[in-house]
Amino acid sequence: MNVREKIRCGEGPFWGPLKGCGHAVTAFHLPVNALSKPLFQSLYRAHVSIRNTMIWTRRFFWNEPLFRSQCAIVGRGLRMEELPYIAGRGRIVLGDGVRLSGKSSIAFGRPGPGLPELIVGDGTFIGHDCGLNVGRSVRIGRHCLLATGVLIYDLDGHPTDAVRRRAGEPTPPEAIAPVAIGDDVWIGFGAVILKGVTIGDRAIVAAQSVVTKDVPADTIVAGNPARPVKELPAPEAR
Repeated sequence: MNVREKIRCGEGPFWGPLKGCGHAVTAFHLPVNALSKPLFQSLYRAHVSIRNTMIWTRRFFWNEPLFRSQCAIVGRGLRMEELPYIAGRGRIVLGDGVRLSGKSSIAFGRPGPGLPELIVGDGTFIGHDCGLNVGRSVRIGRHCLLATGVLIYDLDGHPTDAVRRRAGEPTPPEAIAPVAIGDDVWIGFGAVILKGVTIGDRAIVAAQSVVTKDVPADTIVAGNPARPVKELPAPEAR
């Protein structure tokens, strides 16, 4: 290999020391030892305090008022972090003590007669990156837990006919069916709830499950499509 080829490959008397210098610069860090550690601990606490203050200020003066303006009813004690992304027009009703973690999205289909409606019951927690897609009605009961990445659809999203999809037509009425989730339901990470499904009280949907049929109360379902895997004790037997 001649000198020109070595230079092209990043070798030779010039590139070797330069690369070594670059590695030394990128590997350098400020020392954290017995003398400097108290200083950095104080700076870290200050950083967290400033960050939390900025988050609270943005939520209180910006995120929450903007979100409330898009809701028909908001109960007492709403707790939220980031501003949810809302697409389309619909009616949002939130009970008391609803918690919205991180940033989720609410998408309403093109309305037919009446506005599509999302109802969330008292004390329900909706995790980060959840997607609630409403063509007619999605109802979530009280004290439910929706983990990160849960997706709920009461509509197909597009016509099954390719010509109608190409024309940009909305989901036809026959491909929309309400979703109803009972009280105290736990839906695990990344689960998908499809149109027309009713989930009974206290049921549990395992992570990454795809629910295509009704789930009885006090039942754990898992898989794609989700199937019952365990019955839970009835409330009276606990």
